[in-house]
Amino acid sequence: MSGFLLQRLMQALLLLLIVSMIGFAILHLAPGGPLSQFAAGGEMTQEDLDRITEQLGLNRPLPVQYAEWLWRMLSGDWGRSYRDQQPVLHIIGGHIGPTLELMLSSTLLAMLIGAWIGIIGAVKRYSLFDGIATIGTMIALSIPTFWFGLVVIYVFSVGLGWLPSGNRFTIGDGSFLNRLHHLIGPCIVLALVSTAVWSRYMRSSMLDVINQDFVRTARAKGVPERQILMKHVLRNALLPMITITGLHVPSLLSGALVTETVFTWPGMGRLFLDSISYRDYPVVMGILMFTAVMVLLGSLLADLLYGVADPRIARSGR
Repeated sequence: MSGFLLQRLMQALLLLLIVSMIGFAILHLAPGGPLSQFAAGGEMTQEDLDRITEQLGLNRPLPVQYAEWLWRMLSGDWGRSYRDQQPVLHIIGGHIGPTLELMLSSTLLAMLIGAWIGIIGAVKRYSLFDGIATIGTMIALSIPTFWFGLVVIYVFSVGLGWLPSGNRFTIGDGSFLNRLHHLIGPCIVLALVSTAVWSRYMRSSMLDVINQDFVRTARAKGVPERQILMKHVLRNALLPMITITGLHVPSLLSGALVTETVFTWPGMGRLFLDSISYRDYPVVMGILMFTAVMVLLGSLLADLLYGVADPRIARSGR
């Protein structure tokens, strides 16, 4: 198992290096740049812009800029924002809490509802419930996140007045119930697609296990159907779901980016879009690397949980 972990860590470090190189190159080669924001006001002269270019190091060759950025990042200095000169780590630290709050709550909601729909759909295959769940899943997968978010705001906030239209809490309140009230809308929107994915994978995984020989043997021995379902079928069907959970982190992050923007949620997704529009390179690269680390950790955690759920994998050292 230690050899497997070491191999995955080495692969993760190599991937992080490749991601940083590609991200840095695309960001700096894209049209525009930080100077366009300074020049937009029309108050700076060319000498002022040249001085800022020299101070930010943007006049140096791109490989030199990347090497300096990489060395500073490995030393713990992720740079300062071009917008307000705050440390990048401090800015990310101030926005990671709302994003994790939204991601964890929506993931938990999607897992519970998706697993329940998938299990019932597999046990009652081709029933009315299974048909409705299949159609509903296809519809949920086809709905764009931003459109569904706007519909939720229009119906439940503007029309019915049941939910807040945005923000993490009401200014001047900030109690737990107030935060929970603000969380309902974006949580439902972000969990919609995840619930559909979970229910389809759970149904397929359950059907694969139900048709296995050991399940038929258990039925032939007279084991109660509920016991077969809970102890034999469900446990084995959950193994592929662990992998899916880890691999689902990137789609959650992309969904959070849209959801946070629609609901003005003060998380990393909204910060990422604001930083791109301002050409704030240090913050964009910081968010990119932080997100890449989270994705790789999710994949590694899925592999570890897979070994815990099936000890044969851990013993084989794969």
